[in-house]
Amino acid sequence: MDFSLTPEQREIKELALKFARNEMIPHAQEHDESGKFPSDIFKKAWELGLINTCIPTEYGGTGFSALDGVIICEALAYGCMGMNTAFMANDLALLPIVIGGNDEQKKRFLTPFTEQFQIASFCLTEPGNGSDAGGIKTSFKDGGDHWVVSGEKMWITNAGFADLFVVYGTIDVNLKHKGISALVVDPKSPGVVIGKKEDKMGHRASDTRAVTFSNVKVPKENMLGKPGEGWGIAMATLDHSRPLVASSAVGGAQRAMELSIQYAKERIQFGVPIAKHQAVQFMIAEMGMKIEASRLLVHKAASLCDKGEKNTEIASYAKALAADSCMQITTDAVQIYGGYGYSKEYPVEKLMRDAKLIQIYEGTSQIQRLVMARELLK
Repeated sequence: MDFSLTPEQREIKELALKFARNEMIPHAQEHDESGKFPSDIFKKAWELGLINTCIPTEYGGTGFSALDGVIICEALAYGCMGMNTAFMANDLALLPIVIGGNDEQKKRFLTPFTEQFQIASFCLTEPGNGSDAGGIKTSFKDGGDHWVVSGEKMWITNAGFADLFVVYGTIDVNLKHKGISALVVDPKSPGVVIGKKEDKMGHRASDTRAVTFSNVKVPKENMLGKPGEGWGIAMATLDHSRPLVASSAVGGAQRAMELSIQYAKERIQFGVPIAKHQAVQFMIAEMGMKIEASRLLVHKAASLCDKGEKNTEIASYAKALAADSCMQITTDAVQIYGGYGYSKEYPVEKLMRDAKLIQIYEGTSQIQRLVMARELLK
């Protein structure tokens, strides 16, 4: 058992942190205010090899481990959780291909992402089905040499800029989980309609939209696995992606704590810096404790992935603890800043808004607890 990073991991962490400080933090407020998608920053991160960390070397990828991926993700989220959501969405969309695709599909769909900058979207959630992913209504009807896709997806990250969709639907709604299947879909296919950009509280740099599929024809060879195997692919994908999302929460929380410490040393009240007051010290101590615990769980969940061991329970621990801690830490950061923290001129206000979404997407904090209980009670 070794908790230290390898020299290579320390190097990639420093590279990602340098990128976060130089390319993301200086532009974070601008993208938050305008809601503009960070295409140029996204592409720079891709050029440095910080995007698509899940693609294996045999398909042109960097060969990063899951642990490498969460180290990079934490550092990028330190720069901006909203931008990092856009970056992470590529891995979320490509992971089902890595997990469920055959060799030909991996060459066809993954390799282009290593040859030129491209963006992908993971299309699972629907207007009436978020936490209950097994109840999705999007239909895949057999059209002979193709599947016909009809239905609507909601809250799809990167949808307005995507070059590839991984879409989940059902071959028979009566089969419930056993009918769910996964298809790789070209967003430019006839019948695909991209909705308006959602005006969100936080993560405003990320592009979030509804997507409607109206009798969209998709080649049979674009199905990942066999008909009905999509649920297993989706759940395996979430086991890999939840540590990534949790690491994003850790990165945002780390930034909030550092800003809190810096401000507490500078702000004078009652003749001394507020860092001298025990009430503030305890808030900062709680931040450090929760960040360290969250990071350890994230690294354990990722390490289990790398060993090929089941990590469902630990991944849910990591996601829930990191998300809930990030929300509390950013809220306390605003409190430490006082009235200034409530102003958009100071960065902690944005961090607090961004933190909230991590408690919601990729399985809410309540759903994580259901997963934990199910695993513990087996």
